Amino acid sequence: MSVDSILFQHLHIAFQSVGQKVTVFGIDVAYYGIVISLGMVVAGTFVLMDAKRKGQSTDDYLDVLIWGLILGVLGARTYYVIFSWDEYKDHLLDILKFRQGGLAIYGGVIGGIIGGIIVCHVKKLKFMDVADSAAFGLLIGQIFGRWGNFFNREAFGGYSDELLSMQIPVDAVRDASDITSEMMSHVQTIDGISFISVHPTFLYESLWNVGVFCFLLFLCRKKAFDGELWFFYLALYGLGRMWIEGLRTDQLKFAGTNIPVSQALSGVLVIVSVIYLAYHFYKIKDKILKERGSMNAK
Repeated sequence: MSVDSILFQHLHIAFQSVGQKVTVFGIDVAYYGIVISLGMVVAGTFVLMDAKRKGQSTDDYLDVLIWGLILGVLGARTYYVIFSWDEYKDHLLDILKFRQGGLAIYGGVIGGIIGGIIVCHVKKLKFMDVADSAAFGLLIGQIFGRWGNFFNREAFGGYSDELLSMQIPVDAVRDASDITSEMMSHVQTIDGISFISVHPTFLYESLWNVGVFCFLLFLCRKKAFDGELWFFYLALYGLGRMWIEGLRTDQLKFAGTNIPVSQALSGVLVIVSVIYLAYHFYKIKDKILKERGSMNAK
């Protein structure tokens, strides 16, 4: 074993050497960035394929993707900085140091939505129809992106010794403040290296998103109205994130409280999305009843 090892002890899976970066022509490139970039490419490709399937202009959708990504990255950084202000208030230039990490998924989603709305308005596209395709792209990006957390040894949960629990060396953890006293009380020494055992929340969220993606894929050819897939995405992703966020030890919290920001936002998204979906399904049901009534009258 080494300080670069990551173990899934109950699954009998041992990654002996998991690096965090690769050097290309003398430049260090983080695996986190590689994974994120790969996710963007796959997500963009899928969204453009979905646009073509619907008979939409791939050029228009490409514009949405480009501006959605730009504002998404800015939104992800802004969200993180706002709720980690104590880290940046005395070092404002550090806000621009994206390579040091510090991106929040929900901020990225918010930024991407703003970018999408702007482009759809300019190009006179139906935002909800575009959003249905974007839901797949976001899920793909999140599925890939969470594995960046794996390479960085971050965004893990509290102590766990369950089936999927993961062991990582204490000295390899990106931020020592994420290590709880409970973890330290269960430290296990293997080959002279101290390992903590944690919930692999990156894995939980990645697998959850795969499930949501498959559900939307099944639903997409039968959708009843524009926006259906988008709001199912918000509801289901929010439901999973609300549970998973409660396990994490690196939560961003509202200032002066112990309330996790992303967990609270997830709850709001679930409620709003369920109300939106219920309302639109009710409208469809009402329309069907009226059509049947007029047919019986004839």
